[in-house]
Amino acid sequence: MHRLLTTLRRGFKEKIGWKRLGIAASLLIIIFAVTTLLRTLKGVDTSIILTALTEIAPHRIALAALCVVGAFCTLTFYDFFALRTIGKNQVPYRIAAMSSFTSYTIGHNIGATVFTGGAIRFRIYSDYGLTAIDVAKICFLSGLTFWLGNLFVLGFGMAWHPWAASAMDLLPPAMNRLIAIGCLAGIASYFVWLMLGENRRELGQNGWKVVLPSARLTLLQVLIGVVDLGFCALAMYLLMPTEPHIDFVSLAVVFILATLLGFASHAPGSIGVFDAAMLVALPEFGREQLLATLVVFRILYFLIPFGISISIMGTREFWLNVVRPWQERRRLTEACTAKARVRQPVKNRQS
Repeated sequence: MHRLLTTLRRGFKEKIGWKRLGIAASLLIIIFAVTTLLRTLKGVDTSIILTALTEIAPHRIALAALCVVGAFCTLTFYDFFALRTIGKNQVPYRIAAMSSFTSYTIGHNIGATVFTGGAIRFRIYSDYGLTAIDVAKICFLSGLTFWLGNLFVLGFGMAWHPWAASAMDLLPPAMNRLIAIGCLAGIASYFVWLMLGENRRELGQNGWKVVLPSARLTLLQVLIGVVDLGFCALAMYLLMPTEPHIDFVSLAVVFILATLLGFASHAPGSIGVFDAAMLVALPEFGREQLLATLVVFRILYFLIPFGISISIMGTREFWLNVVRPWQERRRLTEACTAKARVRQPVKNRQS
């Protein structure tokens, strides 16, 4: 039996591999989501969508925008926490905040977040002496913060309102509650594992090693992820139609499941996947009204931050590659001119 499993594992790595399996899974999710979205959008009246957009109260849009700002402010602590965990204290908070914000918004909107976000982080952190391995550690710890927050909120929400996820995963509420308890039990087991000793907190090999945060710091890590998700879900909740009523916990469960599907697809901005999941999971709402909510949320959470991030990175690159070299050349020119002026009077005196 052991020989059979070893052969199967070796054959899987040689013939398929986790990378190809991940790409195939992403493509399947995208194809299924797009098909579902197109089927759901049949018969949708665009004039009703435009009317629904005007019916969203301006103060609710303003509050949702504030929640988005709160979410991205919390997001900046993903990288800052990771930097302090790996001991890179020379990187100030403002740089960590810029890296976290730009890598997430650009990476998530372009797609393939692991590669695009990692490249942006390396471009920023390399100026502070960080290597590619350091950036990989930061990506790993930031991802851990994201998943711990997701699992905690999802576990809590599905344990309380298990029927909220049934429209999406097609499982009975009792099964969803068991899954939720499993998520919470997994997080509790992780804390117990962390408390068993510092040696257990070291992961990796062959030059790539990362020390996980202690149990006490992991509480802070979970809190960062929970607050981030809470702000995002609250922004969506504020934009939802007032009728029919939906409670915040149920919407948060649907929102997190749709977000996770979007991340798993690696589609740019989770386009199509996130939207299809929301439409399928909330059939009690009118399609036009829900689409209007999704349009406003995408503008607030995806388009505006993406434009800001592009502006930040473009300005930074212009400063580093154009303005600063020009200032250095000007400084050198002025220094050479000053030296020439000093030498000229000396020669005149000697003559």
